[in-house]
Amino acid sequence: MHALLLRVMAERSVSAFNREFRFPHLLVFADRNRVEREETFEISSAARDRFMMEITIEPPADDAMRRALMFDPRFHDTDRLVGALQPAMVEHRELNGVAEAIQRSVQASDALQDYALRLWRATAEPHAFGVTLSDLDVSQLMLAGASPRGMSLLLRASRVAAWLEGRSYVTPEDVQAVFVETIAHRLCYQPVYELHRHEISPRLMAAILAAVAAP
Repeated sequence: MHALLLRVMAERSVSAFNREFRFPHLLVFADRNRVEREETFEISSAARDRFMMEITIEPPADDAMRRALMFDPRFHDTDRLVGALQPAMVEHRELNGVAEAIQRSVQASDALQDYALRLWRATAEPHAFGVTLSDLDVSQLMLAGASPRGMSLLLRASRVAAWLEGRSYVTPEDVQAVFVETIAHRLCYQPVYELHRHEISPRLMAAILAAVAAP
């Protein structure tokens, strides 16, 4: 089952029962508890690499929102809550075409490409770019940096960020805006550090962005 999920995420198709099934509009979302993990298992690095982004969702701090979540019945029925949303502006079968148009129309300059390549190298060899963390030997930290898939998805997300700002070109700020969400979960640390990745990753990513000069 796991292998089928990885294939359908990467290729949007799967073979089962002597048939080929295609899922051209499939999006996969997964969630996990950041606190209690005794009865759960971390997915492999190869599986994590299939996910475009990892986003942390914090519980609401506003008392009015907390009160609504507790007492407003519409938040107690997920199907009814989703059903109350306004219809989508774009029919889902058209979204692939919209995505392709964005990727083809938003350009990345040579300088921006060089910047992204330096960020890529810094994820694998942060010490070579002067990255330091006060309590860690950064030269012994990494097992592997970001994957080619990850960097490709970083640039895809950066183009969308630029498009949302009304621009036809990517800036370093667009890359920086999505760098943590698209890259942090792909990094592989040495085993002694892997159990602490959720404490290390935010600091490391910030240090990489600070150390690699933007054009």
